[in-house]
Formats: sequence, structure tokens, C-alpha cells
Amino acid sequence: MEKLKKRWGIKSNFQILLICIVFAINGSFAAWVAVPVTSFFGLNPDDMNTTLYWLLRILLIFPIYQLTLPIVGFVFGQFKFFWNFEKKFLSRIGFGFLFHKDKK
Repeated sequence: MEKLKKRWGIKSNFQILLICIVFAINGSFAAWVAVPVTSFFGLNPDDMNTTLYWLLRILLIFPIYQLTLPIVGFVFGQFKFFWNFEKKFLSRIGFGFLFHKDKK
């Protein structure tokens, strides 16, 4: 536990518990939100190839998850952790330019 707390820059085991709860809730929440989003875009497993439907649904869940993670983290008082987590993650996948100001 101590290694995890040091790596994440947190101080208590309770905060680890809250972070794990946020990850769990947000995964379910993102999948739940994906239902109306797929309907909005007219994606329906009855009208298209099932494999394609699920591939597109998973691709939709990814950005929904990223957007809702800091929000759910805020509800549990962990916004700072999840905002930093998002910035680090998005930087690693090539979206770091969104958070780094041009230094001229």
C-alpha cells in the first residue's frame, strides 16, 4: 500500500479506497451513458453487424469515460487526483498539447 500511496502522491488508505470506488463507479457510469449516446447516433445492434456495433460502442465509451472521470472524482472529493491523472494519461496518448501552454 505504501508504494501505491507514494506513486499516486496520496496520504491515506481511505483515499485509496475512494479512488478505487471512483474508478469502479465511473466504468459503470460511462457504459450506462453510452446507451443514449449510441441511440443518438442511430447505432443499434438490430440494424447493423453486432461486432461493428460493439466496436463502435467501445470506441464511444472511451471518451465518455475520460470526460466523466474527473466529474465522478469531484463527487467523491478526489477531483485534484483525477484531474492530474487525466492530464498525465492524455499527455501519454498524444493530447498533452491541451494542457501545456506554449512557452515563448
